[in-house]
Amino acid sequence: MSHVTSAQPHGTPTWIDLGIPDLDRAKSFYGAVFGWEFDTGSAESGHCTTALLDGRRVAAIAPDEGESEFWWNVYLAVDDCDAATEAVLAAGGSVAVEPVDVMTEGRMALVVDPVGAPFGLWQARDHIGCEVVNEPNSLVRNDLVTPTAEPARAFYASVFGFGLDRNEDLPEFDFTFLRRPDGHEVAGIFGSPEAVRSRWATTFEVADTDAALARVVAAGGKAGEASDMVYGRIATVTDPFGAEFSVITRA
Repeated sequence: MSHVTSAQPHGTPTWIDLGIPDLDRAKSFYGAVFGWEFDTGSAESGHCTTALLDGRRVAAIAPDEGESEFWWNVYLAVDDCDAATEAVLAAGGSVAVEPVDVMTEGRMALVVDPVGAPFGLWQARDHIGCEVVNEPNSLVRNDLVTPTAEPARAFYASVFGFGLDRNEDLPEFDFTFLRRPDGHEVAGIFGSPEAVRSRWATTFEVADTDAALARVVAAGGKAGEASDMVYGRIATVTDPFGAEFSVITRA
């Protein structure tokens, strides 16, 4: 069990959210799959609704009818949102939404890396991000999947000071660990020539992968085939709106 009680260190994935066209259906699906409850107060105002696990924040879902594709967005913790945005630009990225205060909760920006993957920057204030991670039904991992890994590695190392280590557990794949300056691994970059676009992928931990897949299908999603690998039993699934994510029971 991992409860987060303060802002995550610079560069750490700290928050996830999802924009979808039908908020009620999304709440029904993710509630069935992960047992999440929802802060209905924010939903009734038409803005983000917060997903809760045992009363603690795990994610947010918001209505978004203007998109044709849907995916989980990841936000990386930053000490200074404005300085991090400038670092993104200096390293060859672009800015989709300039830094802005979100009431008293924090300061955020939406940016795009040089290989075309969007992600967020979050400078925590009252809202520290996910309050539960690395336990069943919560966020366990974020990895960038891209057909062009080398410029992505250079970008994230430059912006966040990440160390880059090849994953020797999976020598057949082009997978690089991203490590904070303190040596803690926070994410990875998976170079996949078959990837049709660059995007940050989200993985949730579950107590039983096969049982989670059954819940996904029963709730109206689609489940890929589960497979066993060095880190556990994993599968990729799709929610009713086409947003893809993975579930894993860790070894």
